Amino acid sequence: MTQMRTHTCGELRLADSGKHVRIVGWLENVREVGGSLAFAVIRDFFGTTQAVAETEEMVKAFAAITKESTVAVEGTVRERTSKNPKIPTGEIEVVPDKVEVLGRCRYPELPFEINRSREADEAVRLKYRYLDLRNPAVKKNIVLRSQVVAALRQAMTKEGFLEISTPILTASSPEGARDYLVPARKHPGKFYALPQAPQQFKQLLMTSGFDRYFQIAPCFRDEDARGDRTPGEFYQLDMEMAFATQDDVLAVLEKVLVPVMEEYGIYDRVTPAPFKRIPFNEAMELYGTDKPDLRIDLKLQDATELLSGCGFGPFEGNCVKAVVVTEFEHTRKQIDKLLADVEVQTAQKTYWFRMDEQGEIVGGIAKFIQPIKEQVVAALGIVPGCFVGLAAGKKAVAQKTAGVLRSKLGPLCPKHMDKEQYQMCWIVDFPMYEIGEESGELEFCHNPFSMPNGGLEILEKAERGEVDPLSITAYQYDLVINGYESASGAVRNHDPEIMIKAFQLVRLGEEDVKAKFPAMYNAFCYGAPPHAGAAPGVDRLIMLLTGEESIREVITFPMNKNAQDVMMDAPSAVTEKQLSELHIAIRQE
Repeated sequence: MTQMRTHTCGELRLADSGKHVRIVGWLENVREVGGSLAFAVIRDFFGTTQAVAETEEMVKAFAAITKESTVAVEGTVRERTSKNPKIPTGEIEVVPDKVEVLGRCRYPELPFEINRSREADEAVRLKYRYLDLRNPAVKKNIVLRSQVVAALRQAMTKEGFLEISTPILTASSPEGARDYLVPARKHPGKFYALPQAPQQFKQLLMTSGFDRYFQIAPCFRDEDARGDRTPGEFYQLDMEMAFATQDDVLAVLEKVLVPVMEEYGIYDRVTPAPFKRIPFNEAMELYGTDKPDLRIDLKLQDATELLSGCGFGPFEGNCVKAVVVTEFEHTRKQIDKLLADVEVQTAQKTYWFRMDEQGEIVGGIAKFIQPIKEQVVAALGIVPGCFVGLAAGKKAVAQKTAGVLRSKLGPLCPKHMDKEQYQMCWIVDFPMYEIGEESGELEFCHNPFSMPNGGLEILEKAERGEVDPLSITAYQYDLVINGYESASGAVRNHDPEIMIKAFQLVRLGEEDVKAKFPAMYNAFCYGAPPHAGAAPGVDRLIMLLTGEESIREVITFPMNKNAQDVMMDAPSAVTEKQLSELHIAIRQE
């Protein structure tokens, strides 16, 4: 062993007894027992080792060192009389004859106890992230991240993919989120953009004649934070295949991801390939979401015809969706909290009733159900002990609200949720178009570069009014793992004629396409292969593998919820000179 040591702090064993060693690391703790005996714990990347000072001089030497200073300890290994089976080095200790301070900690009071840093306030953890990362429980997520990324690279290379880096400074592009802009000093008034994804570059690689591409790609989007999404930047396993179909891409990702999930995940069970494929419309109808957690066995039932005339005002003239839960044993207080949580998330009210063990309809809106009890029981399959949750509104609203209700009922009802597994599925056949909430006009639903099912013919029919554009689906697909969207992809629209026709339906002509996507449009005019790809999110995948609830726990230096790096004080102010060089003036609002 080199690096100023003979052994790491996680390496010594009983067989090393009698050896004279040198270990280095951080002084985690010193416990004095009288004036001539002290126990010190030395911690490095690999583990901890106990050192025992048995002379007054050595006890004083350790006592003079502040916790979290880096030290070198030289001494002799011996067997411990009081062993610690919880750690690998628990059968030995080092009796030092020399201790040297390599880097002194100048603060006697730490912002938090290192081994309990996860209990500290998140703002403090992020400010002192370099201390937080000393905690082995925090560090292990970063180690696993490195291992997973290495495994993904190895698997993709084995499948014949080339790792190719694409530019970070590029042009602004309408990808769906806000760009991070970088002023161009040599081109006053113009800006680069950090890529929201390498979408256009990877398609251009296919047009360039590369057959299979991938990279662990940094992506930049000016988005708000969520528990499963970090603001600012994230990483994805970006991949693309030439002369490929949807089936080809899905098969590759299944082959790559299943072994990684099996080896590194906290759950032993992983959905075997091929994964179930659920059309978007079916997912919305059965689960109320395009990200269904299939660990939950509950499904939505349509109760519109059954309940719209029952006399309950919110149901009249609306779509009604029901979630039926058997063996429901929760109290009225718990039900009220459940419905309140759904309302907070959806801004929509939900309703309920239940059948007690005597077969009576009770609670919630029971008085509206009682007159049609027999029809309701038969249609929804209700038995004694059942709880029925209901959502109403326009179809999409009712579906989504009931979907949130379903997702919250699952964890409340262990008999309906087999939690300790990875349930993976593909959502396919996404709508090509939707009506924009703000514009009220036809817009692309997801990726404008996707190939529509039916190609040019279906677009021309829509243009002539023979087909409703909202009925057109695209070769788009999402990978969903335990209720999280974990990858998105599509078969690309590689034909300029089809591309132009697709954009014309959203009121953009050929000149608009050329202006917005000049490189891709021109490249496709030189003969592009059919191609398809996808991009699993690395951060989110590792969050699922570790079982963490916050994605920040698997990112080495994450930003806070306001997209601030409080450790580095970013974003930060810059000098007038820097602004002047970039031809920028700050306008005060």
